[in-house]
Amino acid sequence: MANEINNQLYDTYGDRWYSAYDDPVALLRAESKTKVPWVLEKLAAAGISRGASLLDVGCGGGFLSNALAEKDFTVTGVDISADSLLVAARHDRTGRARYVHGDAYALPFPDRSFAIVTAMDFLEHVEDPARAIREISRVLQPGGLFFYHTFNRNPIAGLLVIKMVEWLVANTPKNMHLYRMFLKPREVEKYCRENGMEVQEVVGLRPIFSTIPIGRIFSGVVPESLTFKVVRSTLISYMGYAKKPAG
Repeated sequence: MANEINNQLYDTYGDRWYSAYDDPVALLRAESKTKVPWVLEKLAAAGISRGASLLDVGCGGGFLSNALAEKDFTVTGVDISADSLLVAARHDRTGRARYVHGDAYALPFPDRSFAIVTAMDFLEHVEDPARAIREISRVLQPGGLFFYHTFNRNPIAGLLVIKMVEWLVANTPKNMHLYRMFLKPREVEKYCRENGMEVQEVVGLRPIFSTIPIGRIFSGVVPESLTFKVVRSTLISYMGYAKKPAG
């Protein structure tokens, strides 16, 4: 259907999760090189030590899960795509990450199971993000942190994230993103607050345009040199983290 998100595409990637450059999945790989250090910085500042239990909701091919397993966190990745979980496990160089098939609306874990929960590039893929955040809060321990990344809902973000990617990246699937499912930062903050978590910080994320060779702009391929950076503006996409009060 024209107005239905295409989440089935993640069952088709296989090892292209880690190898494709003619597909938007390459953008996720590039973004993760900036997201991971930011998450690690905030965890260190909060005094959450390595070894802490971490759940990655909507883990996909395991970019974040595997990177944090390599930093000695006790990582569980959960996703509704069984094929993506197989890829994530194959690319886990530590052999310690645990991958579980599950639905974000009914996470298969007891209450207060994890010190950290992440949901990167996930909330814009579910019809009821408030319900998903309610489940995330349920499994998050008191004093724990919830990290997220998603896209802002405004015409400029819609043009860049949907239309520009369709025009410039060769194998962009139909309905990979839908504008109506993008989330304003205040909406995510509201869902967190309603479920006992308070947002601590929100930052923007955008590409460094000088890392895109001019001759590659219309090649249909994401250049390996592409780099993203943290910025103050949340106009296009944004990362944030919320804390569940202790006690």
